[in-house]
Amino acid sequence: MTIDGKLNEQSWKKAAWTDSFVDIEGDKKPLPLQETRVKMLWDDRYLYIAAQIEEEHIWAYQDKKDQIVYLENDFEVFIDPDGDTDNYYELEVNAINNTFDLFLPKPYRKGGKAQIKWDIEGLKTAVSIVGTVNNAKDKDKRWFVEIAIPFESLSTETVKPLIPADGSEWRINFSRVNWQHEVDETGRYARKRNAETGKVIPEYNWVWSPQGIINMHYPEYWGKLHFSGEAVGKAK
Repeated sequence: MTIDGKLNEQSWKKAAWTDSFVDIEGDKKPLPLQETRVKMLWDDRYLYIAAQIEEEHIWAYQDKKDQIVYLENDFEVFIDPDGDTDNYYELEVNAINNTFDLFLPKPYRKGGKAQIKWDIEGLKTAVSIVGTVNNAKDKDKRWFVEIAIPFESLSTETVKPLIPADGSEWRINFSRVNWQHEVDETGRYARKRNAETGKVIPEYNWVWSPQGIINMHYPEYWGKLHFSGEAVGKAK
């Protein structure tokens, strides 16, 4: 696998897309305005994730590692390998391939504190774009994110890596943060603000597996990732 954001490999072509993402609250809210979907593969070293993100205006300015990427549009991955709702990992990627990753020993509501200095060692990410970045004068089509996460890297000083095998099952979810935007006189995008209050208008949260609430940090509501030993394209 070459992590270049282009998904040219035959394995990617054979892999099935997920259903289109829905609102984080599920049926409580309308369907997303733009489509997002994901593919997954694995081998003995990596979990591979590819996302296709339909977007008429592709923009991102945060270019320093571990900036708070979700303050702009992004794609996010949440992984709990043993499914116990503690000791889980979060990765965010924006349209210029900047990443923000962290480890949480337990959810925030249980007193968990994000360990932002923790990194996914050996992480590979790439983005390809059908359109232009940070150009408000045109309309774009979509962007792709391609990710390779080493299984060994999902560990800390106190948490050992969990290497999957045929039949293994993890907790996982994917989120797309999408902000309403405005453009200033210089052509720069920014999050749209309420004209009366001056406050930033809340973001859309579009996800693979709906949480039912506007909070990704309930791992018990994430979907399940089932690892199959069948060759890609062979299994149902």
